[in-house]
Amino acid sequence: KAGGEYGAATGRPRRVGPIDLVATRYGVQVQAATNIALTKLDVLSYLDKIPVCAHYELNGEVIDEFPFPTLQSSAKPVMEYMEGWKCDISGVRRWEDLPEAARKYVEYVEEKIGCPIGYVSVGPERDSIILR
Repeated sequence: KAGGEYGAATGRPRRVGPIDLVATRYGVQVQAATNIALTKLDVLSYLDKIPVCAHYELNGEVIDEFPFPTLQSSAKPVMEYMEGWKCDISGVRRWEDLPEAARKYVEYVEEKIGCPIGYVSVGPERDSIILR
């Protein structure tokens, strides 16, 4: 419910989970992305720890590459946790006004996916965006 994700046609709630850095990095590579937007940062507010799927474990080995489709069901997420921030960020419009933990989270994601994050959304409104 926190993310407000519902199917457009059915209205059913969508499942939402931690960011998968391995899959996101693969998507960035396949699409040759040069700049992306990170959305729903506000949904992570008030969590003690922010879960991040940083790697996969496949056949007892930790991997950082997206597995072949035939192996994906055998891959298990390897989670890391980042410090959370205990405040509402939905009114923030400048990068430097975000809590340090939120900035570190964005910078960590950016580093791990290998693509600049130029836009960070902090709420559902059109103006709920931070340009970096």
